[in-house]
Amino acid sequence: MTQARSEYRGQIHQRQKELMLKWYERLDQAARTGTPPTAAMMISGNCVELLEGFGAVPLYPEINALQMAIRHQSLEPILVAEELGYAADNCAYVKADIGAWLKGLTPAEGKLPVPSLVLCNFVGCNTYIKWFEHVAELQGAPLYMLDVPFLRTDEPSRADIDYVVRQLQEVVTRLEEITGRKFDLDRFRQAVRCSSRVEELWSEIKHLAKRAPSPFDAYFDAITLMGPLYVYRATPEGVEFFEVALKEMQEKAAQQQGLFDREKFRVVIEGPPPYPYFRTFRDMFAKWKACAVASTYSTVGGLWEFGARHDPEQPFEAVALHMLAQNVTNRNYLQRYEQIRRYIEEWNADGLIIHFVKSCRLFSAGQGDMRDYFTKTLGIPTLYLESDLEDPRYFAEAQTRNRIDAYFEAMEHQHLTRSHQEAR
Repeated sequence: MTQARSEYRGQIHQRQKELMLKWYERLDQAARTGTPPTAAMMISGNCVELLEGFGAVPLYPEINALQMAIRHQSLEPILVAEELGYAADNCAYVKADIGAWLKGLTPAEGKLPVPSLVLCNFVGCNTYIKWFEHVAELQGAPLYMLDVPFLRTDEPSRADIDYVVRQLQEVVTRLEEITGRKFDLDRFRQAVRCSSRVEELWSEIKHLAKRAPSPFDAYFDAITLMGPLYVYRATPEGVEFFEVALKEMQEKAAQQQGLFDREKFRVVIEGPPPYPYFRTFRDMFAKWKACAVASTYSTVGGLWEFGARHDPEQPFEAVALHMLAQNVTNRNYLQRYEQIRRYIEEWNADGLIIHFVKSCRLFSAGQGDMRDYFTKTLGIPTLYLESDLEDPRYFAEAQTRNRIDAYFEAMEHQHLTRSHQEAR
């Protein structure tokens, strides 16, 4: 079987590129002139709506790190960080970001600013506490540690919501002091309203993947949409982008256009991709005409396909609820099991791919038990792979390809056997 490639390129890809370049231009402007104000945040449970109340721009170290990885530029800053003393098994995102800062490397041509505020919106990943402490120390930027309680029950308690709301209001006061700008409540409400609309559009796009063939890959193509989702979610540009994306996907679905001439396998993927080998990894699935119809990684910044939305009538509470409950990293493992089970059943998937990330204990811890649950308890064909999302040294191409080939060969055999039995 020859190695196949599948690369869907639509107008959303060009528009995404334009928006992300514009974002880096604004960051470069902030680095050169000190305006607009910026805040470094993590993707999971980000409160980008709050920044809109100041006309401030989010700065996501994770996006910068993954951009360097996908451009094969991550190893150099990782080695710089290790020479500084970071351990080999530390989060590779952290090492790439810290090393890049020390070396003056950026994923774009421009500069990155010293953030007006390092806002550690800690949800689920305790590595971020030390990461953001180091960022603040190295860059001489003020730090605010926003403590978001882990979701311990099905829904957050009233006390948890109030606790986060009070901290968000403290952040407002802190940003007013730092930027000299008055918080604009109406602009904040409008930002929350934009987010609600984007979440609705993004959810409709994801539900289109229930169709066979799926008009897009909900893992690899979803990553194209995730940049604008996190940077522009609370803006009219974000709404416009996702309206275009939904229209494009609806047109493909109406014409029954899938990724391949015939969609052979539908899978759910758990875990982030190996960004340094993104193209290679995608082609390994394309070879078997396998399409990801859902993914947990696309819910790191927000879990909206099951109905959650920001409420503009209660903007602070809406942001708090999003941070507490509506992103996959702040939820417990049983809730992630249920999320994946629903994907497999409702999106009509054939199997599950689990990508274990060596340097990310938050996302990967317990995935061995997850494999056993889906394989042995639910009878779902499950493939377990190991590499890294940022460090190219952990990707064994031949071994990964062999395991993916063996997985789909076995699944193909099962399909043929079942067809023969049904034909008798």
